[in-house]
Amino acid sequence: MDTALSSRTGSDFPLAAGDLESLGFRRQQIERLEALIARHIAEGRYPGCQIALARHGKLALFKSFGQAATGPAPRSAGDDTLWLLYSNTKVVTAVALWVLAERGLFSWADRIADHVPAFAKNAKGNITVLQVITHQAGFPSPVVGKDAWADHKRLSEVVCDFPLEWSPGSRVHYHGQTAHWTLGVLIEALTGRDFRDVIRETVTEPLGLSRELYVGLPESELGRAADMHEPLPDWPMAGGKGMRPLAENNSAEWRRSGSPGAAGYGTARAMAALYQMMLQGGELAGTRIVSPRLLQYAIRNHTGDRVDEFMGMPMHRGLGPHLRGTTENIRGLGAFASPRAFGHGGVGTSYCWGDPDSGVSFAYITNNRIPDPWHTKRLDQIANLIHTAIV
Repeated sequence: MDTALSSRTGSDFPLAAGDLESLGFRRQQIERLEALIARHIAEGRYPGCQIALARHGKLALFKSFGQAATGPAPRSAGDDTLWLLYSNTKVVTAVALWVLAERGLFSWADRIADHVPAFAKNAKGNITVLQVITHQAGFPSPVVGKDAWADHKRLSEVVCDFPLEWSPGSRVHYHGQTAHWTLGVLIEALTGRDFRDVIRETVTEPLGLSRELYVGLPESELGRAADMHEPLPDWPMAGGKGMRPLAENNSAEWRRSGSPGAAGYGTARAMAALYQMMLQGGELAGTRIVSPRLLQYAIRNHTGDRVDEFMGMPMHRGLGPHLRGTTENIRGLGAFASPRAFGHGGVGTSYCWGDPDSGVSFAYITNNRIPDPWHTKRLDQIANLIHTAIV
């Protein structure tokens, strides 16, 4: 077992302990990755980081760096720290929908309004579930206010009132939170349950991740959350260094909200394990939550090489994760990734992915929301260090 693995790694975690060499990784490349992260922290790029690397159902590396919180009450990052996943949350929510689809509760070709009739307002009646989850629905811009985070009757009203901005299906344009607030409302209509409870009962608990992956952080776990940060206003002039706490994403309200597209919290090893489940055909440590056939449908390119107008490049959208494909550029997965590699990121902070050709999954999570071009450049560098470590 690699010395970086936590003492908590053991029979209570769904990934068995392994080590870099026996799982086929070049240690020199991993050491370069660790040195790069340490340099970023020393330079003031981000306070803390956590990474996890797994292959063939075993955890090769799990390591925490730097600070989970800064300021008057600094706190070191540890293996129990829960990190804000931002849009990595979209994949967790998608997995819950995969489970519900396999149980026959809906079809991806269904209209949202088939299950949430009031959603038909503002010419949205023909928008399908598939269009929503692949960022083709046509309403990327509305904001769900704090008043609807805990009041899900109000949440449904807000989502149903979303205005349509363009014809559904005519464009691919990343929907930062609107699509997944809609999918949260759909989950509640399908099940009669709070979507946060459904995600816990269909995904995190069955997979043995219930203390390491949350969509909606319980009161008892608030103290484990890393604080999110943002660059100082003079960040570009300061050479991309310096940061401050990001108050809006550090409140108890936000952490409890469980925004299904942006407010999940987890450990890097939990995300590596979630992707191992996908790489192993829907099963983790002997527990199956979806079938291989469902995964084949969900993790395929549903948007072709059409350009995502928000990202400025093709994103090869699946039903949750996106794929590397063969286009020149791709966000976050690394230029050297297999065309079949798939994953998702969190705005300015993180990326998690799996590679079906090698059986490798990797999670990299930080706590400073850094803008481009630095963010995308470092993601490519980090992912490529992992890809070139695989032998």
